[in-house]
Amino acid sequence: MQKIVMIFNREPYDQTDVTWNGLRLAETLRKKGVELGIFLMNDAVDLARDACKKPEGYDQDLSEMLRELIAKGVPVEVCGTCMARCGIYKNHPYFEGANKSTMSFLADWVIDCDKVLTF
Repeated sequence: MQKIVMIFNREPYDQTDVTWNGLRLAETLRKKGVELGIFLMNDAVDLARDACKKPEGYDQDLSEMLRELIAKGVPVEVCGTCMARCGIYKNHPYFEGANKSTMSFLADWVIDCDKVLTF
């Protein structure tokens, strides 16, 4: 089975569809049987925070998309350093299934996978 790590870096609602498209790709890869892992860093850590809500007029709930991936067994790791340093919602709690992680963990994931995709 192919292994892919997806690294998200961008603020979830940044006036683009980059994060939305990445999450759509994650779901499509999962459906195709890829062993998938998601790592959130920089401002993307907000994606896994309960406080992150879709802006008025935006039609997609990105945090809910991430929750659905977690519920379907996709592991989601969040950079521990970025948890306190990054995002609009610094120091707000994370929802269940978003695991505090490290660069060392990410390095091991990258070494062990077949492809790394960044968003």
